[in-house]
Parts: sequence; structure tokens; C-alpha cells
Amino acid sequence: MKFLLVEDNYDLASAICARVRSDGHVIDHADKISDAMEFAQVGEYDLILLDVMLPDGDGRDFLRYHRANNRTTPVIVLTARSQISDRISLLDLGADDYVTKPFDHAELEARCRAVLRRNLGTAQPVTRLGNVVFNPIAGSLMVGDVVTNLRNKELRLLELLIHSPGQIFSKQKLVDRLFSYDDDVSENAIEVYIGRLRKHLEGSQLRISTHRGLGYRLDHG
Repeated sequence: MKFLLVEDNYDLASAICARVRSDGHVIDHADKISDAMEFAQVGEYDLILLDVMLPDGDGRDFLRYHRANNRTTPVIVLTARSQISDRISLLDLGADDYVTKPFDHAELEARCRAVLRRNLGTAQPVTRLGNVVFNPIAGSLMVGDVVTNLRNKELRLLELLIHSPGQIFSKQKLVDRLFSYDDDVSENAIEVYIGRLRKHLEGSQLRISTHRGLGYRLDHG
């Protein structure tokens, strides 16, 4: 999954980024609204973590802009405001959830997982397709009786493909989703991860097909 963090507190932002990356996700960081808007316009994100008090304005203005432009990316607001009226206002503006500062990082991670599951339309994190059982939280892939512990990029690549079966992803699209803007990586890296996943999926009904000049697609059956 790819996250966008909008937070001007450097220490907090660094801690959140470290935790998100340790879980194998990709995260971009903006410390002001103007930068966040630029990220949101050119990038595609699975989840946005949004602070309210920012140097160039109120995070609620970004949330209004985000929803007014029919952007459906879920948003979790990070706020120091604990009044019920403030939290109701954030939810009414289109926030999917909120976390009150100071917060435990384990709580934030749990809320992220819950929001992402709701956005995908499933209450359970485990995906079952034929003889394949994929658990992104455990980082495991089971084909029949064989269990493989996936590396971070393999995990996030399979997560992306398995939630969009039949959709073709170009190499550039996969690079954008699996790496942050600060990463220096070529499209050839995608070929490596695709090759590893194909090997892990041997013996299953899932197949990653190559469409020359277009990209890759996960097929079932």
C-alpha cells in the first residue's frame, strides 16, 4: 500500500514513516498543504494521514478540496483536538477516521488496517482464491500446503495485483505504487519482483501474465 503523510512535526513524521516502511508500505511525506496537494494531484495513494494544524493552513481545507474533487482515497486525521464537536466536524467533512494526539503507534496501525479493509469492501484481511491463501498482515502466501513468507516488495506487489484481478498494471504504474518519490529505482526492478511472485505462485490457479507494451495482469483460473 502507498500512504501520504501530511504532518509538520518532524519527529512525529519520522516516527510514522519509519513504522509504515517497516510494515513494507510506501509513504510520501509533505509538511504543508501546498506540497500535499501537489502529491495528491500527481500520485495515487491508498491512504492519507492528515494533520490539522499546518504551517500554511488548516488540514480541513485540504480535506474539503480532496472530497470536492471527488477523490475517494480514505483519510485518517491526526488531531490534538479532543472535543466531540471537533471530531464530528472532521467526520462530516469526509474523514474516514481520526486519531487523537498523542497516540500509540500500534493504535494508528490498527486504524489504518481497519480503514483499508473497509475501503476494499472486506472485513477480513485474508484473501482466498482457489488453493491460494494470502495474508498481508502476516506477510504470508499459502499455495496448497506450502507457506511462503514474502519479502516487503513482493508482499505489496501481490497485494496490489490480487485486489485488482484482471487489471493490467504498467511497469511505471507499479514503480509509482511500490516506491516513494525519493527512491531511485528503474522499471527493471519490477521484472525481478514479478519473477519472484511467479515462482511463489507455482502450483496455484493464479498466473501473472505479461502483456507486451502494456504491463502485467493477475489471472485466476
